Amino acid sequence: MHPVQFRGQGWARRLLAVWGWRVEFDGLPALQGVMVVYPHTSNWDFLVAILAKWAIGFPVNFWAKDSLFRIPLFGRWLQWVGGVAVKRDAPHGVVGQVLDGMQQARKKGELYWLGLSPEGTRRWTAGWRSGFYQVALQAHVPVGVVSLDYGRKVVDATRFMVLSGDRQADLAQMADLLKGVRGKHPEAAAPVTFLAAQRPDQPQRKQDHV
Repeated sequence: MHPVQFRGQGWARRLLAVWGWRVEFDGLPALQGVMVVYPHTSNWDFLVAILAKWAIGFPVNFWAKDSLFRIPLFGRWLQWVGGVAVKRDAPHGVVGQVLDGMQQARKKGELYWLGLSPEGTRRWTAGWRSGFYQVALQAHVPVGVVSLDYGRKVVDATRFMVLSGDRQADLAQMADLLKGVRGKHPEAAAPVTFLAAQRPDQPQRKQDHV
């Protein structure tokens, strides 16, 4: 069992159970880190992930473009559930913004975990965006490899790893941890590899795929 523990919400666990889902979680290995959630192939993924977050009691943050926070009511709700506004045109980039937040949390001894979908879209794409990798590597924090498995209806948040800096080796380890996981739309799941010819700190536009 990992040392950082939480007390979750029973109603969220019960609601997930009504839908046939369960959450596996045995704590966090550190106060700061990054969680990649895979696969992301449906709008339903967000609801399942938010309920899992409440069921665990885990105050994880996630990236969202800053314009969403200016939408009345929705913006406030997004912030309440853990959304972190990021500016695409920030001088030091999205990765720099997150690193700043994580470093401030470390100085204060506070919890700061970032959760995100490395695919960046619900539609099929040729690979993952690498922003999370840069954040974890530069901040020297662990990576949680979280799976949304519609085959078993399990949210598995028990697997963590420390990056070696060897991208191919690290990706191979993640791919092994995610072997057999099936999204709601399996054909839309991206291969576990990094996209080429894209800036990793540039958010990708979301596409609808229910």
